[in-house]
Formats: sequence, structure tokens, C-alpha cells
Amino acid sequence: MQPFLADPFDSDRLHEECGVFGVIGMAEAANFVALGLHALQHRGQEAGGIISYHPDKGFSSAHRFGYVRDNFTKASLMETLPGEIAIGHVRYSTAGAKGPAIRDVQPFFGEFAMGGCAIAHNGNITNAVALRRELIERGSIFQSGSDSECIIHLMARSIQRSIPERMKDALRRVEGAFSVIAMTRTKLIGVRDPLGVRPLVLGRLAGGAYALASETCALDIIGADFVREIEPGEMVVISKGLIESSRPFGLSAPRFCIFEHVYFSRPDSIIGGRSVYETRRQIGVELAREAPVEADLVCPVPDSGTPAAIGFAHESGIPYGMGIIRNQYVGRTFIEPTDQIRNMGVRLKLNVNRALVAGKRVVLVDDSVVRGTTSRKMKDMILDAGAAEVHFRIASPPTAWPCFYGVDTPDRDKLLAARMSPEEMRDWMGVDSLAFVSLDGLYRAVGEAGGRNDRCPQYCDACFSGDYPVAPFDQLQRGFRMKPDPLSGDAEAQPDQSGYEPVDHTLTPNSATRAAS
Repeated sequence: MQPFLADPFDSDRLHEECGVFGVIGMAEAANFVALGLHALQHRGQEAGGIISYHPDKGFSSAHRFGYVRDNFTKASLMETLPGEIAIGHVRYSTAGAKGPAIRDVQPFFGEFAMGGCAIAHNGNITNAVALRRELIERGSIFQSGSDSECIIHLMARSIQRSIPERMKDALRRVEGAFSVIAMTRTKLIGVRDPLGVRPLVLGRLAGGAYALASETCALDIIGADFVREIEPGEMVVISKGLIESSRPFGLSAPRFCIFEHVYFSRPDSIIGGRSVYETRRQIGVELAREAPVEADLVCPVPDSGTPAAIGFAHESGIPYGMGIIRNQYVGRTFIEPTDQIRNMGVRLKLNVNRALVAGKRVVLVDDSVVRGTTSRKMKDMILDAGAAEVHFRIASPPTAWPCFYGVDTPDRDKLLAARMSPEEMRDWMGVDSLAFVSLDGLYRAVGEAGGRNDRCPQYCDACFSGDYPVAPFDQLQRGFRMKPDPLSGDAEAQPDQSGYEPVDHTLTPNSATRAAS
């Protein structure tokens, strides 16, 4: 069998780490979970897992590498996952080992005095290294490299008498971002961190059955009605068709990840009562207002740039066209990694519609610029096809800071916007013009008419602003320097371009500051 190469197009993208899905009260619940995970495949394409419970057969589990469609559609496998309650998880890897390690694939399972519990976590624990060190020193034996396993071990050390109460104990020790789905023999549990950084929604099926999911598109695929979002800092416990809600954490001002609107979520999902598609189209409208350009054709970078390109074209009056065609059947290259194949790069997945772009001044609309390597290659492809000019319009502000809340972000010195101004980026990419939507423009597109509230931002936008709502304790211990708060009067110099200049920090594992309510 030939070795696989990382996708040359997607390797220059930011990736969400995980998608979670759970069902209670449906016969063959694992089949519904598999469908839900299929709808969430965009949130994690490396591996997936499902755990179910049946009163006669106990807990059953299956963890596999690859796509849901290649594993959890086989009757022989699904028959091993009986029961009316099940949860599942799809993942990319950042926290946990890089490359194949089945032990890092969730959901995780723990057996407690009051019974078993499986958990699936979307997000990232920013004090996981400190917690792991503490737990190992006290006798815990870890089976994986995942930060999520800390939750199981913290639950095991709790003295509470029920699994939901033990989970509350555990999550009060955790810093960072977490949307967690868990299951016992009789209960389906969902909980979000106090800031609600990562999404989690509740759906209802016929007969008193319920589902929890990362996005509403996963409810659609199983025919579930969307009930509501799980609120930031809320825990719901579902059992026998009843829902109990509690607030185990202190109140904080919500800081939902704004990049969910830009890229992570599927365009047919609903976030905060707003269509993701419509929000992305509106970002394109804001871009056209903020950065107009004389051109003949607006082309999306497929597929994530399509709604913004439609909005840009409509607002600017420039015709919209599919100048780049995506080959939907190329996921990972299966050919030996020769220099010739490497040089093909993006062409394995994207091809220019030469008849459309030849002689045209082309506006390419993309969701973001990370390392910038793909953007340069795409510019070359457009010019090779005969375009007269190439202009880039980006449907997010410059990505200048790494995310520590569950997104696969390169180190800061690998982010193009951390090393260059927009003008320098334009010259490096070799395009005729380059413009990003402003941070205020992005906020307007998501429904904040007044733009960003700098004193109390409505969203987590740390990847753009460097304003981290939860101090990344483990990274600070490594020497990461946060951007000084301009509102605090701190005149300290800006950190170096790498973001990892050694500095003395005296935080303790539980002192990472959260946004005040």
C-alpha cells in the first residue's frame, strides 16, 4: 500500500479539532450517532469513535482511523454497538500524538464506583500539562496523550456521589475551552465552558428522544428538531425524556469563537439564531464596502470562500464566476512523494477554469490566510491561465496569533500576518492587491451593528487580536508572551515576532484569568 501524503491544500488551513454527537432514547442509537458524525466530518477527518450502552451487553466501543463513511457504515461494525444511548467523536490532532495513535481517539471511557462513563470533548484544555503532571504525581496512569483524558482522571478523584457531580468537580479545575458530551448507563450529559468558546446544541426526536451535537447540520441529517443551544457555562443531564439544567461555573461574559462563523461551521448550520451562510455572505458585502477594486470577475476559493464571494460580487456589481474548480475526489495523495508530485501541490485538488479567467482582472475571495503558501500557488495558477490581474480579498482579519482553544494553528512565527504587514504580504504573495475585512467589519457581519466592543469583546477573536479570554497557562509556562492590554495602560513593549520569547510568569494552574461578567 502506498504511503499517504498530507493534503497540499488543506495543510495551509486552520482546522477545528473535533466534532461531538450523542443520542439518547432511540433504538440503535449508534447508527444515529454515525449519521451525525458524518455531518460533522468537516470538524475532524483523522479518526472517529463511538461508544454505546445496552442493558444486557454493557458498554461497547469502536475507534477507527479515517472517515466515518469508511468505517461506521458497515453493518458488521454497527451491530457491535447496540443500545438506546450512544456518543461519538471525530477528531484532528493537536493535543495528543501526531500521526496514528488509536489510544488518542475519543470518546474516552472510565469505570467508577457508581458505574461507567464515556466522554467526548471538543476544545482544548490550556492547563492540561500542569493538570497531567499533578495527576501523575498523585498516582494516575494515563493511557493517551490527549488533554481530554485529564477530565476522566479528575472525575476519578472526586468524592461526589454521582457522575454529573463528579464531572462538575473535574471541569471546575479545567481552563480553556470545552464542549463535552458524556454518557452513563442512563444519562446523556452536555456541558459548555463558562465562555462558551466551542458550540453545542440540543435537538429533539420523536418519542421523547434527544440529541446533542456540535452543529445544527448534524441534527438535520437525523431528522431532529433544533431545540436550543446549550448556554455558556450550562450543564444539561437528559434521562427518561427529561432535561435537568444547572450552572456549575461562575458567570462570565460569553466569548464564542468568531472563526466558527468564518470557516469552521458548515454553511447550512445555525449559530446564535443566524445562518452561517448568510453571515459569510455578509462578510463579503463588508469586504466590498471596505476594499473596493476595479475588476472583471469575482471568484471564490472553493469551497469556504464561496458565500463571501457571492456577497462581494452582489455588493460590488462585479460578475461572479467559478474561476476555480475543486476536484472533490482528491482527499489525500496516494502517490509516492516525489519532487514532481510535491510541486503539483494545490493543482491536485484545484484547477483553474481557463476559458473564464483568461484576460480578466480577477478578484479571488478566500476565508483566511495562514502561512500564505497556498495563496501564492493559486495566484500563479490564475496568472498561468491568462488572467490580467489577481486581487485577493480575505473574509477575515489577518491571522496573527495562534489559537489555544481547540484549533490546529501553527506556531506564531509560521503565521504570515505575524511577520508581515498587509502591504508586505501583498508583495510576498505577488498579487496586484490584498485586503482583509476589518475586525469591526467582521463583527458587523455577525450581527454586531456597532462593531467590536474593545473593553468587553462579544466573541473570542484571539487569532486576530491577540486578546486571549483565558490565559493559556501551559503556553505561558513555555515562555509564550501575550500581547499587552492597551486598556490597562501597560506600556510594555510588544512581544517578538515568534511569540515565544522567554519571560517570567507566576501564574498557578488555576489562576488563568477569565473575562469578567
